[in-house]
Amino acid sequence: MSRMLLGRRRALQVMAGAAAIACPVCRALAEEKAAEAPHVADHSAAPHWSYEGEAGPEHWGDLSADFRSCAIGIEQTPIDLARAVRAETGAIEPAFPKMPLTILNNGHTIQVNCAPGGYSNVSGQYFDLVQFHFHHPSEHLLAGTKFDMELHFVHKALDGKLAVLGVFIRPGKENADLAPIWAAMPKQAGEPVKVGSTIDPAALLPKDRRHFRYKGSLTTPPCSEGVLWSVFEQPIEASSAQIRRFAELFPLNARPVQSLNSRYLLESF
Repeated sequence: MSRMLLGRRRALQVMAGAAAIACPVCRALAEEKAAEAPHVADHSAAPHWSYEGEAGPEHWGDLSADFRSCAIGIEQTPIDLARAVRAETGAIEPAFPKMPLTILNNGHTIQVNCAPGGYSNVSGQYFDLVQFHFHHPSEHLLAGTKFDMELHFVHKALDGKLAVLGVFIRPGKENADLAPIWAAMPKQAGEPVKVGSTIDPAALLPKDRRHFRYKGSLTTPPCSEGVLWSVFEQPIEASSAQIRRFAELFPLNARPVQSLNSRYLLESF
């Protein structure tokens, strides 16, 4: 897409946002949509769920009628990324600017809320970056292999559709781009905290953009389906000490793999 067309699209997004602010009814609708963003909403109003015991993943679908997709959904995430079909999936073009760090412990993960302006072009579809968060160990498997951690960049389009970019994390050298996040990680669940430091989300993406693509769901209740997943094949690194520090807060916050069922799993050239 030419820079002129891309610039025109972003201008239209800004104009749409300005119109929503000018109109009280539109503003209310926009605020309602923002409240629906995955992992950003207040979990205190939802039934208690966890990763173990009677409120663990095998029971999520029984905890609330709103969580039924966790039990009966046929396009659930995560999956084992194995036996994929090689295909031309289209390019992934993230555009993540540096931004102030706003971080929270929501009781299930460490989440970074992203300032407006970041987005990804996923095979010609544009999605705005909403937030990113971490899982320990990885939720997806790569041909049966589990990684130490997994990072999810959650996006939302103007029409409400969701897309997630998944990044595996393996032990290696210390990751300087994770350092400000790790330094600010709240030990207790609570409200978002604005930290004085700046982060560069783009630096947490692998250089190699080969990826797996499939239609899936949120990996936490309500397990809503219709999410466009792209999981990069190349992992990034974090030191063993960094991984261990996250694991001290969240020893297990990964949903078990789900059946692929009749879905196509594609692997980019």
